[in-house]
Amino acid sequence: MSVTKRGVELALLVFAWAIGAAAFAIIHFNRDGFLPANWWVVPAIWGGLLGVAHIVVRWRVKYADPVILPCVGLLGGIGLAMQHRLDLASASNVVTSQLEAMGVGVVAFGVIVIWLRDYRVLQRYPYVLFIIGLGLLLMPLLPVLGREVNGSRIWISVLGYSFQPAEVAKIVLTLAFASYLADRSEVLTSAGKKLGRFTLPRLRDTVPLFIMFAAGLVVLVFQNDFGTAMLFYGLFVMMLYVATDRVIWVIGGLLAFAVAAVVIFQHASHIQVRIDSWLHPFSNMDQNGQIIEGQFGMAWGGLFGRGWGLGSPTRVPLVASDFISAAFGEELGLVGLIAIVMVYAFIVARGLKTALITRDSFGKLLISGLSFVIVLQVLAIIGGVTRLLPLTGLTTPFLSRGGSSLIANWVIVAMLMVVSHQARRPVVAFEPFVDLETEQTGVIDMDGLLEGGVRERVTGDVK
Repeated sequence: MSVTKRGVELALLVFAWAIGAAAFAIIHFNRDGFLPANWWVVPAIWGGLLGVAHIVVRWRVKYADPVILPCVGLLGGIGLAMQHRLDLASASNVVTSQLEAMGVGVVAFGVIVIWLRDYRVLQRYPYVLFIIGLGLLLMPLLPVLGREVNGSRIWISVLGYSFQPAEVAKIVLTLAFASYLADRSEVLTSAGKKLGRFTLPRLRDTVPLFIMFAAGLVVLVFQNDFGTAMLFYGLFVMMLYVATDRVIWVIGGLLAFAVAAVVIFQHASHIQVRIDSWLHPFSNMDQNGQIIEGQFGMAWGGLFGRGWGLGSPTRVPLVASDFISAAFGEELGLVGLIAIVMVYAFIVARGLKTALITRDSFGKLLISGLSFVIVLQVLAIIGGVTRLLPLTGLTTPFLSRGGSSLIANWVIVAMLMVVSHQARRPVVAFEPFVDLETEQTGVIDMDGLLEGGVRERVTGDVK
């Protein structure tokens, strides 16, 4: 019988929570020299949320990966600590709204883990999922709901609450791409005309896929949300590569991206400003103040940082959202920032490991796509803050201020846990079968059926 490793997860969760709680305490010791009476409230609530998530996992997906949730707990804990540190310096109260969004995210996590007994049922609805995803992207363009912030119309407002539908759309469209590609991965590589060593895919297989992709991309460009558009493009290319195992899709995608980037740069003033700010940040001190201050802060932090609460991260505009990594770089140093990136790397590595052991193509594509979403977000935003890349408007998962992003990323974690549970669980019951057409013998996995899943055939001789 396979070991569930829930005890390992619990131990790692306690360790991760302790790091976040210690960060809260160190901030007050460094700033004030003592601990206020209520310093423990936010860490205690956060610990309770992690405990709820762990109980749900232990109950419903007991074979899920034991590392992913503790990594999320570590990022969420230090993210709350940094928001609290920024609140103390600016007399704001962002940490309360951040904790509320974390609570909603944990609830969404629990609902998905409990409700989605078998993720493979989602494979049946690629076009429905695409329509839902496109509808979410179009919502900010509605005259009543839509709001424009900083030149980008990507928000909706309902009953005084703001939400960014693209954060949910990236998950729904990932499901749509995975579903479509899972059904047609073989024909994309084998069916079609030969051109030397290469097989050209049939138009009837590729046109619907490119229509789904192009429709979403056009909407995002029209909304001036080029950061999310870049994320969708990278996700689309990488999922095509995973589905077909053909490097030509990556090469073609990079060439198409280069051509599109040149065309968009010539016609989009918003992109021209971003590129100019990236190449010449000191040419316009008023416009590029956040980039310059972020660079100075990280330089002041050096290798090991100024220490929790001992820097001046509030000199950077939008430090609680877009430039949260600059605050970590200043107070924890380059070593601390690299450690945070490594935590993201652990999440992605565990996701890709699950993709390798997942038995169905839809699960492989889904968990690979969701892992790529995390990779592209972290690469784009931290690369922009450190000036390795032009700055985008994406958030740093679990660290940045933003309820939409937090909830969506908790949904991603829930999907990762559900898929990893199915991939790691032992197959304990079989029903022999004989395929009358091929005369092939094998077994049907009945364990998934008993759990409300789908029968899965495992071919081979029955001993």
